[in-house]
Amino acid sequence: MNSGVYCLVLRLKTSTKIKVGKLGIFDFPAGYYIYTGSAKNSLNARIARHLRKEKNKHWHIDYFVEKAKIVAIFKTDKFGECELNKRIFEIGNCQAIARGFGSSDCKCESHLAYIQEKSGMSKIVKFFKDNGIYEELSGESYI
Repeated sequence: MNSGVYCLVLRLKTSTKIKVGKLGIFDFPAGYYIYTGSAKNSLNARIARHLRKEKNKHWHIDYFVEKAKIVAIFKTDKFGECELNKRIFEIGNCQAIARGFGSSDCKCESHLAYIQEKSGMSKIVKFFKDNGIYEELSGESYI
């Protein structure tokens, strides 16, 4: 799969203030987040970039991954980026902590979903599996 949509599952150990480029400073609660992004070409290269420690900050997610740990990655070509993002927010009863995060080129409130309850993560992962969206990387238990 050279193009498609990806979801990064991230864990923020402690509540943290993070300056997200020109978006501003946000208070992110400790817990789990899912970031939804896409790549028209070189999907694997985009994901590899997110995993690198050293990089120039270009996207909003670059600021967040400095403080949070990527614990899982999912990839698909079955859904559009905004469609999957919307489903994640609905299914997981998620909250948008930073309006405009990752969504400056669309009408979504945010592409970073804060998962308020563990049951929300379980529902999202079930939805992924039911729709043939499987983990590409799993670094620790998050369900």
